Amino acid sequence: MDCIFCRIISGDIKSDIIYRDDLLVAFRDINPKAPVHLLIVPRKHIACLADVEDDELPILGHLMAAANRLAREAGIADKGYRLVVNCGPDGGQEVAHLHLHLLGGRQMRGLG
Repeated sequence: MDCIFCRIISGDIKSDIIYRDDLLVAFRDINPKAPVHLLIVPRKHIACLADVEDDELPILGHLMAAANRLAREAGIADKGYRLVVNCGPDGGQEVAHLHLHLLGGRQMRGLG
């Protein structure tokens, strides 16, 4: 498959994976925008949030719960963190595989 995230999940491309379970894989972004910048990616290839089917909704909850757990483990949960989901080219999505950006470790400005 040409999807870089699918290749990271399968182990074809090495990455700094910090968490994995049956539904997702989390790894450090290679171009971090904050001191903590993790990507949380479902193992199942779903191109973007707009493509999530009803039977895949539990994956979204699992991604959010994992993000909260990873934020606690990274020591950023108490002061706060940002979760970002980009959807499609106009939404800034660069890799066509659903993923969450977990950002923290500094004051996050803008968008709110």
